[in-house]
Amino acid sequence: MIHPTRTNLLLLREKAASVANSVAILKARRQALIRGFLESVRPFVRSRDAIRRDYAVAIAELRLSRGHEGMASIEALAATAGREVGVDVEERNIMGVRYRDLTVYGPFARRPDERGHDYTVTTPHLDESIHAFESVLESMLEIAAFESRLKMLGEEILRVTRRTRILEERVLPRLQSQIHSIAQYLGEREREAYYRLKKFKTDRKAA
Repeated sequence: MIHPTRTNLLLLREKAASVANSVAILKARRQALIRGFLESVRPFVRSRDAIRRDYAVAIAELRLSRGHEGMASIEALAATAGREVGVDVEERNIMGVRYRDLTVYGPFARRPDERGHDYTVTTPHLDESIHAFESVLESMLEIAAFESRLKMLGEEILRVTRRTRILEERVLPRLQSQIHSIAQYLGEREREAYYRLKKFKTDRKAA
């Protein structure tokens, strides 16, 4: 129990004002983080949509190509069409939140004459399938770049939200309750002192 003195009352009021200011700062930070999260979500969602679209095309065209070229021929072409994919991973910072950013060196969708096989003897279905799978690869790498940022921003939003709730729903009400109790106690003491002084003056006059 805090001793009910004017000094402690002033200290509690200062602490309550500091907590209220911290809550306001945390709320502003949370809003900024949410804006950053939403800005990252939009391209993330577009990339996922592109993957679903391109993957559906790739599978459909691959099935048609298997009927014409045969699976053995397709696997042989795939074995000779491998290549290195250039990516850089670096740590970045957004509003104090660290995350790993992925820089992708594309484009990944190659022209038919860049794929290492004679496209004049294969069906268009095979070329369409390859193009769609290469687009899927590019979109998946784009998603990987957004996932780390979204994960870290999401965790920071939750952390700030929890801290804000603790200050707003536990710490601040407890301080306000203590302030009210001490202020009420001091007010009663002042009234008692006033009445005693008034009675003393009255008694002196009567004497």
